[in-house]
Amino acid sequence: MTGTGYAIETHGLQKSYRHTEALAPLTLSVPRGAVFALVGHNGAGKTTLIKLLMNMIHPSSGTATLLGRDITHLTGEDFTRIAYASENQELPDWMTVGQFLDYLRGFYPRWDHAALVRQLELPLNRKLKHLSRGMLMKAALASILAFSPEIILLDEPFSGLDPLVRDELIEALMSRVNPRSLADQAAFDPASRPTILISSHDLAEVESFATHIGFLHQGKLLFAEELTTLTARFREVTLTLPPSAAGLAPATLTRTSAPLPESWLLLEQTPAAARFVHIHADSEPVNDQLATVFTATDTPSVQIAPMTLRAIFLALAKSGRAPAAPSV
Repeated sequence: MTGTGYAIETHGLQKSYRHTEALAPLTLSVPRGAVFALVGHNGAGKTTLIKLLMNMIHPSSGTATLLGRDITHLTGEDFTRIAYASENQELPDWMTVGQFLDYLRGFYPRWDHAALVRQLELPLNRKLKHLSRGMLMKAALASILAFSPEIILLDEPFSGLDPLVRDELIEALMSRVNPRSLADQAAFDPASRPTILISSHDLAEVESFATHIGFLHQGKLLFAEELTTLTARFREVTLTLPPSAAGLAPATLTRTSAPLPESWLLLEQTPAAARFVHIHADSEPVNDQLATVFTATDTPSVQIAPMTLRAIFLALAKSGRAPAAPSV
């Protein structure tokens, strides 16, 4: 596979089924070594995109590459570098865990599952059909991490799992990206860090470990950028007037005739307060904007608070708008 700065690239990638557009033309670049979280509600197009990238379904238009290789020309050798797992993964349930892992060993030039078996506490002698859902996902994850892939595509891998199992799976996955022990760090080659694309509808789930984020909504990619950039520019802004002194008329907050800045979402106002979401609070003069939009009979207090990823996405969904944002 040829090398570029991106592990995954798409250009106008689109998928339709007769008169239904499952994925609108999508252009995306995911840097090598990124942990890219693809988020959105069920039916947003996340699974469609991942299946297109894996060449499980064919695009209606557009192109895409994995590690520089056109997805429509992926070979068996390519798939020794590309891993895939999903919440609906079908495994050979008549095999034991040990038989399953030993069977896969012969397909990959690099294979080592011993450490994964210990870390995930996999029961090698138990048949896959007798495993819980959480243990099945552990076996599936071990089967794709054991050959040290360069790209890992995960479609809702943690859906329906209890918090303990989910945390164990995330820890196993992230240990391949950022080793925690000093011994592992000393032996770790950053160039070997895999690129991970993981789809999820659980925002709190991915916020703790993703480096990049993309938001799919009704088949459209609204934006994609580094998570730190996204969370730095979104702020909830609240203006509050002080309570009036006894015997005095209450202070009031009034809108001027100035148009609202494009970077303001979901403005709510009462005579004594106002609240909105600012999508470029890191680069625009918020206080100057406030002075232009509002007048008050007393000096309001201004709070500019950071927002969780969930709060950001709720604001975008409610507003029906997508902010102009740099692509990754």
